[in-house]
Amino acid sequence: MRVIALFSHKILKVEEVRVCSLASGSNGNVYYIEYGGEAMVVDVGISYRKLKNRAMTRKVDLRKIKYIFISHEHSDHVYGLAGLSKQVGASVFMTRGTWDGMRDKYRPAPAQTTAFASGGDPVQAGPFKVFSFAKPHDVIEPCSFRVEVGGVSIGVFTDIGSPCDELVSNISKCQLVFLESNYDMPMLWAGRYPERLKQRVTSGLGHLSNIQAHDAVCRAEPANLHAIFLSHISHENNRSDIALQAFSDLADKYLVKVMSRDEASDIWSVSPTGVTKVPPVIDLPSRLDRVPLKISY
Repeated sequence: MRVIALFSHKILKVEEVRVCSLASGSNGNVYYIEYGGEAMVVDVGISYRKLKNRAMTRKVDLRKIKYIFISHEHSDHVYGLAGLSKQVGASVFMTRGTWDGMRDKYRPAPAQTTAFASGGDPVQAGPFKVFSFAKPHDVIEPCSFRVEVGGVSIGVFTDIGSPCDELVSNISKCQLVFLESNYDMPMLWAGRYPERLKQRVTSGLGHLSNIQAHDAVCRAEPANLHAIFLSHISHENNRSDIALQAFSDLADKYLVKVMSRDEASDIWSVSPTGVTKVPPVIDLPSRLDRVPLKISY
């Protein structure tokens, strides 16, 4: 009988950048980026309890979160901030205007919070180099983020009232973008939103439509972009199939996916050369000697 060695003497550990949307929409936004055993999130718009449940479905360990970056103070971006920052002890970064505009119940502990100037020098948070730029949105001092880590650049671009030059410039530098594609114009104007809210969405300080998001990518002409993850999809004024159709002419160049408002996305590995889905984690029994193995004679 031959005995075959099942394990080599050395295990090579390869660091990779992993991303996941844990929530995306007007009911909450959380965008997760992990590298080298540490993680950061952009925005925490759902409760800690809901976030924990979503994370468990993808085997995401919230204890890895060391840094939290907040784009602005609307509740769908900060609802769970105080809870998460307290539970994991993460450092929190936001503009001073965002802190001033935030309701007290959402604020993290001041000792955990650092203010930065939007569009100023990048913030180095562990392995993550985080660039910010001011965006047009109807709050005090909002910003969007581009994260450089592990040789790649990842953009989180939502709640942007118009496809400004800064957005286009930052898309051009990314391998993967979480890009707002909030509404379909015909659905919005035919829908049940009051006139005041329709005007707010399309005002230039609201959100990006499918067409505006598409045009921003085309203007950027990104040389290294691999994936576009359509984010902050409106429940009332958009549908996944309509958003994807708006990007159908780009589907042969980029991986285009819609991020769900109700569940965590798949986990994706990002490298300079491509984006791949991480296979689901297989739960192993605590006693490997109880696993039946096929033996060849």
